[in-house]
Amino acid sequence: MGRSLRSGRQLKSLSPPKQRGGARKAAAKDVPKSTKPAPAKAGRAKKAAQKQTVSKKEVEKDSTASESGSESESGSDSEESSDEVEQVAPVPLKKAKVAAKEESSEDDDSGSEEESSEGEEDGSDDDDDDGDDDQGFTDENAKWLKPKQSKMQLMESDDDDDEEDDEFGSASDEGSDDEMLEVERQSRIIDEEMKLEQEEAESELRRTIAQQTSVYHLPTAEELEEDENRVVPPSELRERIDDILEVLADFKTRREPGRSRSEYIERLGQDMAELFGYLQELVDYFLSMFGPNECLEFLEASDKSRPLVVRANTLKARRKDLAAALMKRGVRLDPLANWSKVGLKIYESTVPIGATPEYLAGHYMLQSAASMCPVMALGPQPGDRVMDMSAAPGGKTSYIAQLMRNKGVVIANDLKPDRQKATVANLHRLGVRNAVTCCYDGRKIGAQMRNSFDRILLDAPCSGLGVISRDPSVKVQRTIPDVKRCAHLQKELLVAAIDALNHKSKKGGGYMVYSTCSVAVAENEEVVNYLLSKRDVKIVDAGLDFGKPGFTRFEHKRFHPSLALTRRFYPHVHNMDGFYVAKIQKLSDKRHGEAEKKEAEAVKEAAGETATAEAETKVEDNKRSEKKKKRVKKFRRNESNDEERVVRKKSKMSIPNVQVQKSTKKKTNAKVSKPRRMKVTGM
Repeated sequence: MGRSLRSGRQLKSLSPPKQRGGARKAAAKDVPKSTKPAPAKAGRAKKAAQKQTVSKKEVEKDSTASESGSESESGSDSEESSDEVEQVAPVPLKKAKVAAKEESSEDDDSGSEEESSEGEEDGSDDDDDDGDDDQGFTDENAKWLKPKQSKMQLMESDDDDDEEDDEFGSASDEGSDDEMLEVERQSRIIDEEMKLEQEEAESELRRTIAQQTSVYHLPTAEELEEDENRVVPPSELRERIDDILEVLADFKTRREPGRSRSEYIERLGQDMAELFGYLQELVDYFLSMFGPNECLEFLEASDKSRPLVVRANTLKARRKDLAAALMKRGVRLDPLANWSKVGLKIYESTVPIGATPEYLAGHYMLQSAASMCPVMALGPQPGDRVMDMSAAPGGKTSYIAQLMRNKGVVIANDLKPDRQKATVANLHRLGVRNAVTCCYDGRKIGAQMRNSFDRILLDAPCSGLGVISRDPSVKVQRTIPDVKRCAHLQKELLVAAIDALNHKSKKGGGYMVYSTCSVAVAENEEVVNYLLSKRDVKIVDAGLDFGKPGFTRFEHKRFHPSLALTRRFYPHVHNMDGFYVAKIQKLSDKRHGEAEKKEAEAVKEAAGETATAEAETKVEDNKRSEKKKKRVKKFRRNESNDEERVVRKKSKMSIPNVQVQKSTKKKTNAKVSKPRRMKVTGM
């Protein structure tokens, strides 16, 4: 750079070589030589001041013309150098640029005056050189250091570019899609998707607001009569069900004036029964057990088939080996769940699962996931004496023997001998060697085999309301009276099983498990609650980590709080058959209510004895009174006989009998005087 810019020296290295002399002379015009100018130069100073004032007014008008002229003169080399100087030049250099602009305007306006005054300026060059130290900093290259455009022009050009982009943005976007990078293209797609999602969200919000604020019209009896003459399509029934469920969810705001909640529930039950093909009373029973939404989920899940499940028989094979063998045959499967170590869930198979060589060899048993839970809750141990009161077709019995490792004794009982044929066949196929089959009436086992077993499993016969997916005929064949009849039989079987259970077992026995494949409260909680009132037992934890707790209240009925330890399984919650499991421990042989019966009988007997004693005393009193009456009669008869004797003695005497005539006239209180007879005198 040569010398320091702040020292006031001229920056000669930055100016082109051709213009250095002229620029130096031009700079020397405006810089005063000393604080006291010479009188010879006073006129020249006044002229310069006047020119400066005129040039300041015309700078703005001629700025664009001067810029274009400067660009044409400087060329490409001067443009590059001016950019570099603008970046590097300090503040004094910028001030010099402003002064250079003023000089250029003076040169354009008064070219002739400058030519006439060149002689005078030449004479004063030496004085100007001597006074360089006293002058301020000036730039001789201000003309070629000017910017290409002013700030206002740059702003206007940017606005014009934005408007053009807005007008032709779509066309440029379409044309630039091919030139865009993959990241930019994906970001643009994501932006479009977000816009669509936002529009859908707004439309859905409007729709939900309209639905929540609208009032649903419940069909009247006349409208329903019209529907009876036509076949209502399932889509219309489903839409009506959904509408009623929405009303029940916000009943205060959505209900129709003058309609009660029971009317909506009744209409909902009728539509559900018609849509799913159930009896009306069954749907009403399910609605009393579940809420409206859960009832709909239960009915939908009951129409869907459950996944096929097999249980590996560890007496002959391990689950890992069995899974590998079935996968080689084209079976797609997975482990059942974390709670089961022997279950396999089968999704797809190219061969029949019930006819594979592994099945015929007894490596596995077809068994639902829900039916494994009662055996797991029972927890039989090797060496126990266990009884399965309803064993056919042998699935649970074989699982019990499997857990016992063929040690101990398993009594497989069933009422019907025809069903025991399948039990015997499955036990032979699975390699069970510690089982005995029999056919006894379960209601009499308590009296025939009292205190004989360590553990008992009672999978009681039931209405089958939990396995509707396997037997759809339950929808139209089962009624509430059928459910009550099953409940009565289950109570008898459960009491007999408790009587056959040995609570003094040295092997930690005295436990039984009661299970049904029904979801009805009448067959589950009511039966167990009845047992608690009849025998000295208690409900214990079943040991199952999954499942819903049992009911402790249903409608107006209240059950024992310990029934919450029982477990319920639902198809719409656990993707299993509807099942109920309760584990019961026997405490003693006492029977609740027997002492009360004996006391009542004793009271009756005592009351009977007192009644008989009172009756006997009454009879004796009657006899005594009769005897007294007889004596009085005899005494009176004797007196009458004595009178007759006296009369007879008097009749024997000479006294004539004077018969006393009894007067037949009526007695009257008034005195009656007989009239005197008139004497008849002769005339």
